Amino acid sequence: MTETLQQDGPVAMPVRTFGKQARSMAGYTLVTALMFVSPLFVFIPASLLHCGIRIGRRAAWLLLVLSTALAALMIYPAAASATTAEASASYGFLLGLFLAIAVPGLAVLPMVERGEKFGRVLLYALVMSIVGLAITELTMRTFAHVSLYAVQVADAHRTAAQLVAGYAKAGFPADAVAFLRKWMDIGAYCLPAFLLIDVTIVFVFSLVMLGRLRAWRDFLLRRSPEAVVANPYRFRNLSLPEWLLFAFVIGGISPLLNGVPQQIGANILAMVSFLYLLQGLAIFRSFVASTGVGMMGSLFAWMLLILLTLGGISPLLLCIAGLFDTFFDFRHFNRKDHSDESHSH
Repeated sequence: MTETLQQDGPVAMPVRTFGKQARSMAGYTLVTALMFVSPLFVFIPASLLHCGIRIGRRAAWLLLVLSTALAALMIYPAAASATTAEASASYGFLLGLFLAIAVPGLAVLPMVERGEKFGRVLLYALVMSIVGLAITELTMRTFAHVSLYAVQVADAHRTAAQLVAGYAKAGFPADAVAFLRKWMDIGAYCLPAFLLIDVTIVFVFSLVMLGRLRAWRDFLLRRSPEAVVANPYRFRNLSLPEWLLFAFVIGGISPLLNGVPQQIGANILAMVSFLYLLQGLAIFRSFVASTGVGMMGSLFAWMLLILLTLGGISPLLLCIAGLFDTFFDFRHFNRKDHSDESHSH
């Protein structure tokens, strides 16, 4: 079920001259800077980790600085001709990408090199991302006198009002419009959780992408040339740390609270629920892979899951599966505390 790599002999580290390293750094810098100013920002951690695996940690940190500076130069002409609010939003978004995605993504490079578990790496990156988002907000309030969070909340309420008005104008039943308004208000209330969900998707995509790159496979073989090496960054191997249960319990008591503590608890609950949903999807992916049904069978299974999602059934079941995987190792059909079963994958 777990894909492995095997090598009969040791794999030598490729010799890279200064000229090759300089050309590689130039290419990495340009590509990563373009990611900062485009929707491809979801692969920024993958680019930084790939550079660190191929060239080294120092080169990866240098890449982070150079690509961010180049990205700032790219957005300068548009920011210079824009209003003060628009320019602040552009630079604030760049600062947020730098502190909440790029820095945490590169900070977990030592963990990735050690091959630590997918879930552990993901959670550490998320914790650092929360700190990065907080620093971004404080920095923008201090120097630009603008709250990015307040701007996003206002945009969310404005979008919700326009959407609700559009549905009402289209003749939808009053109950349906009221239901939509309620969920849009919940979305604005839990906006921090939704921001972190976006960040989570970025880290998951980048780690899964890294696991499929040749440089990562070569690195695994260099690390253990005479052993069968399991790739920990397949999506099917995502397993969250057990201490996440405490966050779930803390978020679960949010209905008993009021004011700011209630909002914090609700955001924690929404975020943790999404993480367990991801773990449930990883379990589903593992089951599909273990059946050996091939590409067409896998496509059919995922289409069926999507149909169940549209019906509102599968998300709840997947969250429950992800939550109880903390107690039962569904991917190995055994309890985690069983004496004959290890949870090393």
